[in-house]
Amino acid sequence: MRLALSSDVRGSAVLKISILDTAKQRRLVLEGRLVEPWAAELTIACDQASANLHGRELVIDLNNLMAISHDGENTLLALMNAGIKLRCRSVLAKRVFKQLTVRARTRVQEVAS
Repeated sequence: MRLALSSDVRGSAVLKISILDTAKQRRLVLEGRLVEPWAAELTIACDQASANLHGRELVIDLNNLMAISHDGENTLLALMNAGIKLRCRSVLAKRVFKQLTVRARTRVQEVAS
């Protein structure tokens, strides 16, 4: 099921968000580029997808992203801090996940100080 499809001014798809439901999880599969203004749409899509989880976890699959902007990273960090899990197998997704993990740890250390 497709949740959201955003387009740039030329009409070509920039970010596609699909939902895959299983008994244990609801996965949002992202395809394209996670950049503004579409990074903000991911937050809206997660809010909508969080409804009626019935004990399942919400997971964002980053493997089909071609680019992630700083705004996109900030959006993912906020979603991680909200307890949403990220699925990362591609080189880009793994690199971004490592950066976000470091940023999250740094933030926790700053709060604890």
